[in-house]
Amino acid sequence: MITKVILIFVLQLIYVPVLSLRTVLVVKGEDKKAPFAAFVEGIIYIVSLGIVFSDLTNIYNIVAYVFGYAIGVYLGGKLEKKLAIGYRVVQINLTKENDDLINILRGHKFGVTKLEGKGRNNETRYRLEVMTHRIREKEVIKITEQLEPEAFIISFELAHFKGGYLNKHSTQ
Repeated sequence: MITKVILIFVLQLIYVPVLSLRTVLVVKGEDKKAPFAAFVEGIIYIVSLGIVFSDLTNIYNIVAYVFGYAIGVYLGGKLEKKLAIGYRVVQINLTKENDDLINILRGHKFGVTKLEGKGRNNETRYRLEVMTHRIREKEVIKITEQLEPEAFIISFELAHFKGGYLNKHSTQ
């Protein structure tokens, strides 16, 4: 009995992170990798749920399933953050030109585009657009905060891109 409870718990610890990974792969357009994750996910799901359904009077099996699922959700979130699949655009808004920041970011192999615009009171503002692998987003922000502590920084998920510096010089 105790081995079934442990087996159910461990299977859920594996199942939910694989489910999370499969979901991320589908959302990120990784059509060739997602089916492999789905295959593993399906096998684990059938085996663990089969054990639980074989004896619905055994509360320990049900509790193991639920706790394993809950902890698996936590682990799946951690895994997704660690893998950081995908790309981000980091927009850095500055009140003054900062060529040192641009040169340092480019020195770290980030592609940087500088745009000039007008603010609310017609003052000149500068925006740097940096596209990066999601795993390197914090690096861009840290460098920026060191050189421009007052910068307004936003970042967002990138759905699709073609060409550009990142494609030619991809590094992680």
